[in-house]
Amino acid sequence: MTLPLYLGLPMWANQDWLGTLYPRHAKTELLSDYAAVFSSVEGNTTFYSGAPKPETVAAWARQAPDYFRFCFKLPAMVTHDQRLTRLDDAWAFLNALAPLHSRLGPTMVQLPRDFGPSELPRLEALLAQWPAHLPCAVEVRHPDFYLKGNAEKALNRLLITYSANRVMLDVRPVFSTPANGHLGLAHAQQEKPKLPLHVLSTADKPVIRFIGHIDKTINTGYFMPWIDRLILWIKQGKTPFLFVHTADNRESPEMARSLYHAVQQQFPLPALGSFASDQQSQLF
Repeated sequence: MTLPLYLGLPMWANQDWLGTLYPRHAKTELLSDYAAVFSSVEGNTTFYSGAPKPETVAAWARQAPDYFRFCFKLPAMVTHDQRLTRLDDAWAFLNALAPLHSRLGPTMVQLPRDFGPSELPRLEALLAQWPAHLPCAVEVRHPDFYLKGNAEKALNRLLITYSANRVMLDVRPVFSTPANGHLGLAHAQQEKPKLPLHVLSTADKPVIRFIGHIDKTINTGYFMPWIDRLILWIKQGKTPFLFVHTADNRESPEMARSLYHAVQQQFPLPALGSFASDQQSQLF
């Protein structure tokens, strides 16, 4: 089953969500509870730790329903340390995920901030050999790819040629105000690249990473234009993936649900499951 819109968070294991998304004394394996609400997830852990062990992949396959989509990140060893010069490691990573291949959304290739136009041939070598049955998404962070000049045109042509999705990183909310002493917001502003938003779907699975502010009203204002765009893509037969962060991610489950409901008010989408806190409140 394919959903019209996949919704997810940057991870499924977060102790800050105990008592809201999860029961207060939830078990350590949280994926099944997460997948009862959200339909996708960013696999940030693989960016740092590399290919998971076979028993870990088997556990994920057991806990996630058929409709769920994992969007793992290619390991930093491949993208940052090797800078796409040793592609055998990329294929080994994808092979390690073989039991999940039917449940993979776009695998994300997040490139370093200094990975510029001169290295596009390396990206092309990766995309030219990428398995056709596995979707791919590329996130660039070099400023030259945001100037609407020759470098960006070359990048977009490359992505379109190989049916790779360009990740749209929307950092406008998190940079909309000074941190004013809020540690989570300050950390997010230091960690995330301050780049302009270029809305462009280069393949059939557009990926949006929406990096929210701690102020919900700010997030809502920046998200409103996305609603029409998401609906347009769905009507065109595309399958968008929306990943919602907040500055410290404590509120990201609630924010993701709120934004999904905003789209749902204008377009028929499947209902989301209940948070543990919702179910608990119904008992009283």
